[in-house]
Amino acid sequence: MTRRTTDWTDRPAWRSLRVGQSRGTMTKDARLDDADLMAGFAAGDQAAARELVARHLPRALSVASRMLGDGAEAQDVAQEAMVRLFRIATEWQPDRARVGTWLYRVVSNLAIDRLRSRRTEPLDAADEPSDDGPAPVDGLMARDRAAALHRGLSRLPERQRLAVTLRHIEELPTPEIAAIMDLSVEAVESLLARGRRALTRELAPHRDAIGFEG
Repeated sequence: MTRRTTDWTDRPAWRSLRVGQSRGTMTKDARLDDADLMAGFAAGDQAAARELVARHLPRALSVASRMLGDGAEAQDVAQEAMVRLFRIATEWQPDRARVGTWLYRVVSNLAIDRLRSRRTEPLDAADEPSDDGPAPVDGLMARDRAAALHRGLSRLPERQRLAVTLRHIEELPTPEIAAIMDLSVEAVESLLARGRRALTRELAPHRDAIGFEG
């Protein structure tokens, strides 16, 4: 019987895959680094593709969600970035860049392109992150904090929003952010400083009501 394989370079192949779902990734793959997995995928190893998805799609989606504020758009951007990664697997040069750095740069660029394409829309038109969890007092406060943070981030200039998201939400080191954004470390630090000041101003009205500390 012919074994069915997934064409990871084709967008429809992603329809049955959920974020964070490894679909039976073999345990041995967890010990391989990303460069080994890229080489494995280039050689036709479907388990290597699943492991790369499990490692990188959740963060790609998180970055896109924070940048765009729209779950459907973020899913499209994250999947498109993964598709582009798989399309270059046979040409991948591990000494040129880390997989994560390359991928998050693509996510960032795709998200910024989408933001620029909808500049005529009001800032408040973007969807806020959904919350399907319980809503006791603590849950409501956490949801209000998340909504306020989303609104604050949505009002930052694109590059400040990206830098703040990568550093303070995804907790990436500044040198890696510099590589993702193709900037110097000093330029990233400047963006972070300006972004933090602007975000502090945006969140100031909510500080007492929902427990933000300045």
